[in-house]
Parts: sequence; C-alpha cells; structure tokens
Amino acid sequence: MPFLNIRGKPFAEAPFNRFFEFIAPNADRYRILKSLLEELGMDSLTFTVAGNRHFFIFPRGQAANPGNFAAGTVDFPFRGKKPVILTAHYDRAPGSPGANDNSAAVFLLIKTAALLRAGETGNWITILTDKEELGPGEGICSQGSYTLAEALRQSGLGKGRIFIFDSCGTGDTLIVSSTTDYLFKGESRKGVLKARQLTGELRRIALETARRLNMDKVILLPTPFSEDAGFLRAGLPAITITVLPSREASAFVSLLRRRPDFAGALIARENRKAGDEPLIPETWRRLNGPRDLPSRLTPEHYGRILRFAQYLCEG
Repeated sequence: MPFLNIRGKPFAEAPFNRFFEFIAPNADRYRILKSLLEELGMDSLTFTVAGNRHFFIFPRGQAANPGNFAAGTVDFPFRGKKPVILTAHYDRAPGSPGANDNSAAVFLLIKTAALLRAGETGNWITILTDKEELGPGEGICSQGSYTLAEALRQSGLGKGRIFIFDSCGTGDTLIVSSTTDYLFKGESRKGVLKARQLTGELRRIALETARRLNMDKVILLPTPFSEDAGFLRAGLPAITITVLPSREASAFVSLLRRRPDFAGALIARENRKAGDEPLIPETWRRLNGPRDLPSRLTPEHYGRILRFAQYLCEG
C-alpha cells in the first residue's frame, strides 16, 4: 500500500494524503481526523468519556444511534455480541512528531476500515482513542482506555475482542504482546486467572490470523505499555500489536534469553538499571520524543499490517 515515496513526500491516496498535516507541529489532530472521516464518508461518531474524545468507526450502515455513551444508553448494533474492536490512540507526547507513535497505526486502521466497508464485513468497530500518553504524575487510571473500558462495558460491548495497534509504522516483524504474562506471573486470584485466560485467547486469535496469512515474521514478545494498561486495569482483556525491524526484534529475543528479567525493565521504567536503556530496541527508544520522525517509517511493509487487521475482523 503506497504511503510515502522514496524522498519522504506524501502520495495523494486517501487517507494518507493527510498524514503530514497530522504530524505537523501544533496540529489539531482531533479536527483533522474529524474532517478526514467526513471526507471518506465513514459511518462514525465521536464519544466523549471523562473529557477524552474517541472516534468510533462502524461497518457501512451500522452506525450507533447517538446517546449517552458513558451511561450505556447508546444503541450499538453489536450489543451483547463479541465484535472485533481495533483501536489506535491518536494523541502524541508533547514535543514529538508522533510519526510512529501513533500516527501510522491511526491511518492504517482508517484504511482498514475503508477496506472492510468496501467488502461489507460486519461485526467490527474501529476506535481511535484519546489520552494514551500520560503526563507527569498521572497513573494508569488517567488513561483514556481506562474510562473507555467502563463505558464499553456499560454500553454492552464489554465482550468485544480488543486488539490495540500501536507503533506499527517501522519494521517488518509483527510483534504480538506477551506483556500480560509478566504482569500476571505468580498470580492465582480468580480474577487474574480469568484475565489470563481471556488475553490468552486474544493472543491465540492473533497468532492464528498471522498463520492463515502465511506471515513469516511473527514473534511473541513483551512490549512497552500501551492502551492495554488502562483496559486491563479496568478489567477488559486486550492485547497490543506492534512491529519492529527484524534486526531489532532478533536482538531483543536474544537479550531476553540471556536476561529474562529484562521484560520488567522494559515494562516499567522504575525497574531499569544503569545501562539498560541502550538495550531497548532503537525503534522503541525513539518513541515519545523528537526523533519519532517520518523518515524512520517503512511503508513498504504496511500491506502486511492492513491484511492482518482485515483478517482479524473477517476470521
């Protein structure tokens, strides 16, 4: 799927024609997404939960009837069912272009929604979420996904299968997150066991989808926290899908074999020791800072992500 040409200039193909506007300094990312979804004729609605504005994109002709989302009075077409819910956060860290974190995934999921609508595939929702990035002194309960999770439950969508696409712009190797294994290690409480079972099922679906697509570069690895932190804290199972360059992925696998404890250092900054930072894959080290630039993106691999996201919804 064409995205940028070799000199980093944008192609005219929608929705990617708005990408450089989206990552510009001081861009009003909410306004850009709103106008883009309108231009594309998407069946979409914006719901505000705890001050955070989330875009919901629906299959053709199946948009929810507006109501009080947080109060559970919205008439969703999938109430009580298990829709596939694809999410990507559209906010970015202050001072960062946010090309990989998380603009690329946002535009890839918009394109995925357009392809699904063209194929008339149902039983899916794409949510472009607000407030994934945390400010100084903020905890997981401040994440947009935390309050969104409760609203999803109240609105009858708590059984949805949630797949989070984060930092999917740089690399050729699909990473299915195993972070919950490290979070739940040694836990035996009933609620934790249930959460492990449900996240394990999501992981199985992701790996099976990759197998059906004959994807040759797929690895199960711990990943930095994303929206899964907020969803899990609120009691909704979710797993993160990301990508890495194969060289970085292989090096990280080797590191974890030598230092299984390094997963904890990756997940929580307070667990890191002196000298740990350079061991984190370079692509992840660039996130949330000024080096998250479009020149690092690898659009030649985006077709893999699009097919994977489509198959999750069509399987």
